[in-house]
Amino acid sequence: MCSSGCVDSAEVARCFDLGRVRSSSTGPVARGKQGEVWRLDTTEGAWAVKVAFGAVSEPGIAASAAFQEAAHAAGVPTPELRRTREGAVLGRVGATELVRVHSWVDLGPPDPLLDPAAVGEVVAAIHRLDVPADGPADPWSHEPVGAARWDDLVEELAAAGAPFAGDLARLRDELVALEGWIEAPEVLRTCHRDLWADNLLPTPDGGLCVIDWEESGPADPSMELAAVVFEFGRSDPARARALVESYRAAGGPGAVRRRGHFTMLIAQLGHITATASSDWLRPNPRSPSRQDAHAWVAEVFDEPHTRAVLDGLLRAVVAPGTG
Repeated sequence: MCSSGCVDSAEVARCFDLGRVRSSSTGPVARGKQGEVWRLDTTEGAWAVKVAFGAVSEPGIAASAAFQEAAHAAGVPTPELRRTREGAVLGRVGATELVRVHSWVDLGPPDPLLDPAAVGEVVAAIHRLDVPADGPADPWSHEPVGAARWDDLVEELAAAGAPFAGDLARLRDELVALEGWIEAPEVLRTCHRDLWADNLLPTPDGGLCVIDWEESGPADPSMELAAVVFEFGRSDPARARALVESYRAAGGPGAVRRRGHFTMLIAQLGHITATASSDWLRPNPRSPSRQDAHAWVAEVFDEPHTRAVLDGLLRAVVAPGTG
């Protein structure tokens, strides 16, 4: 059930106590930057089987798995995590393959123009969980790429003839200026930390579903909210305002009040841009071809998160007297 055909669907069903196999996909039905998903249908239901590209371990994912389970129990719309017969998150299938299993949910394609009020309500439900942070903030979400690294990438991409080298060169000063907004989180609690449109998806019945909780960990809810405001507000003040008003009404604890609250957005999009650029130079399982890397980095160039855009969103969502 992986690209090399090394995972046996019957073994997965046995390991996770899923009943008898009825059918399984002949290839991955979804693929992300961290892994690929296969579908398995058994007498107990339909299941999403995720195979990670990189190394994973039970201790390394224990906290994020527990957070997803807490979210599911609290009514956050998310697939149910299935544990093995022994109670583990990861199941060893075959000689080397470690997989995890979730209940299957039919999902629509990513759409940053989802109903902003519905998005705000879901994010508030996640933030209301109030799960204490189990460590420090992670660099991917809270630290800059840095001017020196940007300069190196611009030079390397230009020398290699990357088709987006000019785009990055033109955006370089803006990216460095934005990193000047980055600040330390005020409040750390467990957050999803990956609430892009790829992971907050529509369902056929008109609802929403949150997937891919593996990156969950310590963050500031206000910083995660600001990232969501950009992703689903785009540059539309009315959408941004509707999202935040819904979040507040649903009891969300975060608030976007200043430029520093865009720290998670700036850091994550900076690291995504730098990583995708590096992947173009050196393809790998995350980005198997230069076309994959180009498509990933193009998302930033298509709708850049400039200071002007973020300031406009900030003006739209800051309540009078709280700026």
